[in-house]
Amino acid sequence: MTGERPANPAGEVVLYWRPGCLFCVALRARLSFSRLRYRRVNIAGDPDAAAFVRSVADGNETVPTVDVAGRVLVNPSAPDLLAVVRERAPHALARG
Repeated sequence: MTGERPANPAGEVVLYWRPGCLFCVALRARLSFSRLRYRRVNIAGDPDAAAFVRSVADGNETVPTVDVAGRVLVNPSAPDLLAVVRERAPHALARG
C-alpha cells in the first residue's frame, strides 16, 4: 500500500517501527547495505506517530511504514523503498 500526503518539511525519509516487529528488523537489515540515511520513529513510544501510521494504513498500526518526502509506503520491500527514494529523495542516499 502506498499513499500521498504533503511532503514532510525536510523532505526526509522516516521509518516508523515498533520493537519486536520482525518485518521492521528485516527491512532495517536490508537497508543497512544501501547507505540510506533515514530517521527512525518508534510508534510504541509516540502516540502521534502511531496515529499517523493508522491514518495511512487503513486504521491499522502496520509497520514498517516509511514516509519518503511525503510519499508513504506501508510494509515496503527494500527495492521498492529505494526506488521511491531515488525518485523523491535522492539526497538521502549517501554518495561514494
